[in-house]
Amino acid sequence: MRYHPHEILLQDARKMPELWRLAVGVVLVIVTWFALGLLSDLLVLPAVLALTGDADLFGGNDAAGMAVLLGNFLYAIIAVGLVLQMLHGRSLGSLVGPRDRVLRQWWQVVRILLVLVCVVVVLPPYDMGEPVVAQLPFGRWLLWLPLSLVLVLIQVSAEEILFRGYLQQGLAARFRSPLVWLLLPSLLFGMGHYMPQEAGDNAWLIVASATLYGMLMADLTARAGSLGPAIAVHFINNVWSLLVVASPSSLNGLALYLHPFAMDDVAALRPWLLVDLMVLLVTWLAARVAIRA
Repeated sequence: MRYHPHEILLQDARKMPELWRLAVGVVLVIVTWFALGLLSDLLVLPAVLALTGDADLFGGNDAAGMAVLLGNFLYAIIAVGLVLQMLHGRSLGSLVGPRDRVLRQWWQVVRILLVLVCVVVVLPPYDMGEPVVAQLPFGRWLLWLPLSLVLVLIQVSAEEILFRGYLQQGLAARFRSPLVWLLLPSLLFGMGHYMPQEAGDNAWLIVASATLYGMLMADLTARAGSLGPAIAVHFINNVWSLLVVASPSSLNGLALYLHPFAMDDVAALRPWLLVDLMVLLVTWLAARVAIRA
């Protein structure tokens, strides 16, 4: 009964539950996403470079490069929408959930998580070993902030639509066991965070953390009957980790501050991975309270 709301999302998915459709669909999503991104790079990138003079499109270590990287996730959403129409005869809206339900639950979760963030920020003392490092000047950060928030929302929505939407619903339409539809997309999501060159010996710990995150968001989605809560949790998490205090290793071009240690600093990072785990569990529980699941 706890996953009964999941049926709201599975009604259309069960009309064409064949696994071959899901497998072909995943390939088509990746190919379409790549093709649209390549076309965008050919059309948009010259204008970005003309305005900025340079853009780190691989590490996202400057504002323009980070904006382009986040903006490219829009093509993932478009790709999933096209594949849904072509292979599954359903709309992107049916994947996300009823609009009123999505917006209501999104706001319920964002509201409680903003309160939680404020509580965490004002509760002293915190010591990361060394002070955080300034990244963008505050005035420039504020100028970028409206666009940055939109871009982060696009990025997290794309990931939730792909993993907790397309993959999870496709598997759940075929397999009733949560061990299948909860675990497999989460493992893929975790592997998408495998960064051995940047994280070093911490790479597999980060994969494990991302996999657990995916499982908790899959659980939350099944309890909610929409992607709204998972998008909200992901949004607040990434606003903090990409726009407020980011890693000095990569993806920090729009951040106000940087952590005092890099991702491959084993001794410094591993205790904070445990803190991240605790924060993840608290935010998941807070989201469940917000939607009364």
